[in-house]
Amino acid sequence: MDNYNETKYKKAKKRVKEVKDFYIHLTVYITVNLILIIINLGVFQSGFSGIEIPKWPMFTTPFFWGIGLFFHGLHVFKNSFKIFKDWEDRKIKEFMEKEEEDLKRNKFK
Repeated sequence: MDNYNETKYKKAKKRVKEVKDFYIHLTVYITVNLILIIINLGVFQSGFSGIEIPKWPMFTTPFFWGIGLFFHGLHVFKNSFKIFKDWEDRKIKEFMEKEEEDLKRNKFK
């Protein structure tokens, strides 16, 4: 039984580390990209009065890094999407039962 508890503990500890690492990644993403956008807008060079209109190259780093962050989040929170899988399973079962009832009803007519 101790082996079972130790395995559960290691698994939970690994899961907490994954979630913590994701939030660190998210924090770094937000911080770095805010700084990059502010620098690209020219706030430090000309103050707020000379802010340029943002152009696409300004958003390439946040965009592509954001894709990586998105997939990191999917990997970390994949078990959170179990709700959708449970819903699918319930719907499949519901449709199968309905079809079986329809088949029985038509068989006796």
